[in-house]
Amino acid sequence: MDLFGNSSDWAKKLEPILTKYKGRKHPLEHRNLYELLVMVVLSAQDSDAHINKIAPALFDAYPNMESLSVSNIEALIPYISTVRNFGNKAKWLLEIAKTLKKDENIPLTMDGLVALKGIGRKSANVIMREAKVPAEGIIADLHVIRVAPRIGLITETKDGIKAEKQLMQVLPKEIWGEIGMAISFLGREICRPQPKCPECPINSICKYYSEHY
Repeated sequence: MDLFGNSSDWAKKLEPILTKYKGRKHPLEHRNLYELLVMVVLSAQDSDAHINKIAPALFDAYPNMESLSVSNIEALIPYISTVRNFGNKAKWLLEIAKTLKKDENIPLTMDGLVALKGIGRKSANVIMREAKVPAEGIIADLHVIRVAPRIGLITETKDGIKAEKQLMQVLPKEIWGEIGMAISFLGREICRPQPKCPECPINSICKYYSEHY
């Protein structure tokens, strides 16, 4: 059931964006799971583009979890000093590295990931999607939080956890793994703060479109 009490086949309605964005790599330019985990922690309240810019020098210095686990705050900070909240993020990354020690110890379950410092559900969902393991939730980033209420999937909220919970209630589990990122890409490219509705592949099922066009 959706918000309006209609039983709604969202998997079918959202098929055009699932097809358009299926399997597209996350905008954080990572080469492996270790890099993605580090970049996901750094990208909170910062932009993917900025993290992509600082990443090459950081990963030259710290190519894996082992190298990071034997480092310290003073050595790490110069590589991330332009990142928002870099002091806390440096502490979190070192704590994660000292806990995990090796890249192959990166957990790939929701519980295992959110137990790590600086990783919430959104980050965990991103890591699990890129690792191609079965989804335990739905990515609800800033774009999803803006776009999903416009489509009519959920009610307005600024809270990512609430948005994710609502999405998990209305969307079938078999599309959880891809739908969050598909809505996010839609939000980055078409359903921007000033949406380009005529270009949207799902405008025919969109609440915002039906109200404004």
